[in-house]
Amino acid sequence: MIGIIGKKLGMTQIFNEAGQQVPCTVIEAEPNPVLAVTDKAKAGFAAVQLGFEKQRTSRDSDGERKPRGRRATRAELGHAKKAGLDYAPRVLRSFRLDEPGNAKLEIPTYNIGDAIKVDVFTAGEMVKVQGTSKGRGFQGVVKRHGFHGGPNTHGNTRHRKPGSVGPGTDPSRVIKGKKMPGHYGAEQHTQIGLRVEKIDAERNLIYVRGSVAGPKNGIVLVEKQA
Repeated sequence: MIGIIGKKLGMTQIFNEAGQQVPCTVIEAEPNPVLAVTDKAKAGFAAVQLGFEKQRTSRDSDGERKPRGRRATRAELGHAKKAGLDYAPRVLRSFRLDEPGNAKLEIPTYNIGDAIKVDVFTAGEMVKVQGTSKGRGFQGVVKRHGFHGGPNTHGNTRHRKPGSVGPGTDPSRVIKGKKMPGHYGAEQHTQIGLRVEKIDAERNLIYVRGSVAGPKNGIVLVEKQA
């Protein structure tokens, strides 16, 4: 199923034709150029590689001092040049067109140099949105797993600590998967069954009902869902 790369702007609310208030996530998706096409006859599956936003490039003259920060490599610029672009996209993602489970749907065809816009979606259809959740660093069990913690009175000193973790003599070890403190967030999450409420083609905006993972200005992938 075809999709598009976008940027999460935040949340708002709109009113539908029935006068109902609908919470929506606003996703800005500028036209995504097609940089590569995978042929099903050769690779066994059909897919397209899309690009999003622009990378900074280094200065042409060798005598000048190069500015700090990451710049697009020559390989990235050469890959983008095959699609007729004079810049290297900052984000590259592949979308499989013949996703398993959608065999009854017709596989769309695209060529290198085409552009995918928000008008591939229509209001009312279902989509799935993939994003990266907010990174919260190293957290304890109360924040990470929702533990209630210990009492705050009567001499208790273990308010937010996890407590005993060992299961005793047998098996004399901590079982794998035990809920303990650790890194929390910054994980890929796909929200399925979201409804497209509105498409603003002039401003390249997609209004999706509900919330999606990620911070503001985070990169998200919006795909059609059969």
